Amino acid sequence: MLIYPAIDLYEGKAVRLYKGDYAEMTVYSDDPPEIARDFAAAGAVRIHVVDLEGAKDGSTPNLGTVLAIKKAADEAVSAKCEAEGKPRQTAFVEIGGGIRSDETVTEYLDAGIDRVILGTAAVRDPEFLRRTVAAYGERVAVGIDVRDGFVAVKGWTELSEYRLGEFARMMQDIGVRTIICTDISRDGAMKGTNRELYRRLSEELDIDITASGGVSTLEDVEALAALGIHGAIIGKAYYTGAIDLAEAVRIGERK
Repeated sequence: MLIYPAIDLYEGKAVRLYKGDYAEMTVYSDDPPEIARDFAAAGAVRIHVVDLEGAKDGSTPNLGTVLAIKKAADEAVSAKCEAEGKPRQTAFVEIGGGIRSDETVTEYLDAGIDRVILGTAAVRDPEFLRRTVAAYGERVAVGIDVRDGFVAVKGWTELSEYRLGEFARMMQDIGVRTIICTDISRDGAMKGTNRELYRRLSEELDIDITASGGVSTLEDVEALAALGIHGAIIGKAYYTGAIDLAEAVRIGERK
């Protein structure tokens, strides 16, 4: 199972929200690229980045910070490989939040970001989604953020008309290969991940599923890996020290 430590960006800082509430924001660092270096030091070669400002208004205000994270992560992962006598490797960085146009997709991917995550656009503009998936294939993922059984949009501020299972099957039919599913009620709450939700999705879908929201302990990581989930995103639990990232990576590698 792949481990994705997360960096959520707001005004160039690394922050975390509580259950998606912008009014309940904690700033963890003024230097997100340094966090990326710390991830690499712990053995994490994949990073999940979210532009929280972009998620609300569809812009890319943190583009420079995202590219700085990618550069720092690439350098740190490469240096670690060299120090350990391993083949050279670079980091895998994915970005979500406000990606709603061909221009934004191209801007990120041409700049070297490895994968873009479509959220609101996947719900509101299915033709854009189909076009983007056809053009870029596995470099496109869809983020499915769920509240009360419905898919949320616009930085979790609105609910769509789609239920989770219905929308996830639509994504599979379109050709999306990876979905990142977040239970908003668990995100940042440190109450454990929604294992039943991910078990159900893994049984119903033939698609890579990354679990997000509420991954609070190494036991959560073990449980998700045992379900055969493709990936897990670790956010607040890393910043509070509740999860040892290096050990989480080792669990993922064993599974």
